[in-house]
This record gives sequence, C-alpha cells and structure tokens, in this order.
Amino acid sequence: MTRELLALTAADGAGVDGALYVRSGARAATALIFMHPTVSFLHHYALIPLAERGYAALGLNSRFAGNETQLLIDKVVLDLAAGVAELREQGFEHVVLVGNSGGGALAAFYQAHAEEPDRPLADALIILNAHRGRPQVLTAWLDPSVTDESDPLSVNPSLDMFDRRNGPPYRPDFVERYRAAQEKRNRRLTAWARERLESTGDQAFVVHRTAADLRFLDLTLDPSDRVVGTYWGPDVRAANYAAVGLGRFSTLRSWLSQWGLDTSPAAAEPSLARCHLPMLFIQGTADQGIFPSDAQALFEAGGAEDKRLNWILGGTHYFLGQPDLQREVYDLMESWLTARHMPAAS
Repeated sequence: MTRELLALTAADGAGVDGALYVRSGARAATALIFMHPTVSFLHHYALIPLAERGYAALGLNSRFAGNETQLLIDKVVLDLAAGVAELREQGFEHVVLVGNSGGGALAAFYQAHAEEPDRPLADALIILNAHRGRPQVLTAWLDPSVTDESDPLSVNPSLDMFDRRNGPPYRPDFVERYRAAQEKRNRRLTAWARERLESTGDQAFVVHRTAADLRFLDLTLDPSDRVVGTYWGPDVRAANYAAVGLGRFSTLRSWLSQWGLDTSPAAAEPSLARCHLPMLFIQGTADQGIFPSDAQALFEAGGAEDKRLNWILGGTHYFLGQPDLQREVYDLMESWLTARHMPAAS
C-alpha cells in the first residue's frame, strides 16, 4: 500500500491537502474521493480497505478542516473541484464521489453545479450515512426552548425536551410545536445575522444548545436500531449544554452560508434532484444522528433513474467496532460499481 500526500491548489489559490491511497503494483481504473466540509478525511476508515481492493482512494481536506466557524460553502466546492481535477489529470478512468456524513450534501451540491467552469464531473455518487444538509441537521438539533441567545441556561419549559412533563415519549402535538419552534429559532438567528452583517460587518458569535433532537431520547420517533443518546454519548442533556457542539461557534457570513435555512445553498435534496448520474445510498440502521426518514428522503430526491438504497442492519455512523459491517459496505460499493462498468483495476 502506498500513500501519496497531495498539496493541491483550488481555483481561487487556496491550498488543499489530500492523501491518495493505492495498492502497490496495481493500476487503478476507478478513483473514489472522500471529503467532508470540516472534518479531516485524510485517514478515513474506508481509504485503505478500498485501496486494498484495487481502487485509488483519495481523502481530501477542505481549507476549513477543523475550522467550522468560518466555513463558506462556495469555497469548499472549489476545494472539492481541485481534488476531482487532480484525479482526472492522473488519468483515472472513473471518478466517484463518496459523500459520507456531512460530505453527502457537499458531494451532491458539487455535482449539481459541476457544469460551471472548472468543475469536472464525477461518474457516480455514493451517499453513505449522510444527513440532509447542514442547515437541516442543525435545525433538527437546535434547542427551541432557548429564550435568550446570550444566556445558555435560559429555558421555556413548554418547549424543553428535558422537562419530564413533556416526555419522552413525546406527544404528536408537542413534536409539531417543537419542530416549528426549531425552524423559528433558525430563522430568528438568520434575520439577526443578516441585519448585523449589514450594520457592523462580520463578527463571531455563539449558538447555545445544539444537540436537542427529540429522536435522541425518544426511540419511537423515526424508529430504528439506534440506542438512546448522541454521537457524544448517552447523556443527551450534557451534550446539549456542553461548551462545544455542532454549529456552536460561527461568524455572520458563515452562518448565512452553511446554517441558515433560507440562505444556505447546502441542502442535499434540491442538489440531488439536479443530479442524474448513478447513485448508491447506504445507511446504517443504528445511526444516532441520521435516521431512516433522512435516508429515504435523500433517496427519493435523487434525480437519477439508476439509483439504489441499501440498509446496513445495526450499522452505526462510522461503523466503529463493526468490521464485518464495514466489509459489507465495501462489498456493496464494489459490486455496485463493477455492475456499472467502473471496476477497481483496468
């Protein structure tokens, strides 16, 4: 196995880091690219196993890796374009975007706009345990009981998911009010960000309590094989009130680009609707942050005639400690790509 460290340059001159894994002596025909807007995928769990099967596997970092606070979606797309262009220049016959977790909406957004200059097309799209977009996932996790954005302890008891009088289990009327209040909070923050940006210019700010999806505690909502808790553990309240979390720190420009429901272009479903290349959707049924309704919505949104949805029974978000299920994912990818004349090696 060889790993080539790549120093790429995006169209606007920004530096982009990548790690390309290939099997020694193999001539790969198909290259797969993994990228997340903010998480480093240079050591993604699937890179070496897929390279061992004969694929070229590229883990690519955006310029905002480890720096969610300042992320701008339009810049991340340029970074992904640099990776796709590199694989084309190296002569691989097929390039496949693998959108894992937050990378799913990114890959769809990229492909949907790939007809623009300097945006080389991919040949297939694999959506793996991916959410519906950054604005959508943050809104689903926002705590709508916050009454004062400057006070992390402010609470409206009638919208507090941790108030035992509300549940769990949560009544349908409470769920409806809760979801509406989550969207209202997102739009309130967006309106404030717009106004503030116009009056003062960009600035940093904090968004308190962003781990409050009702599905974290109530397993009857969007039923699956998951256990109670979040990616950070079983104590949902602790995750929600923690000093760090999803979207906790932002700038005004970044909020409008990546988190605002009405301002961010990062929603996965509209992008997928514009994509017509072959699509494979893979979803673990024990994922604690991406639920069956999310995977189904993404699959139904896909604009391709050639699309397939596969469930990995018992699979968690990154299949940690689940090597057999990881192999099931690799087997599925390999058989699906081979059937579409995109073999690992030429």
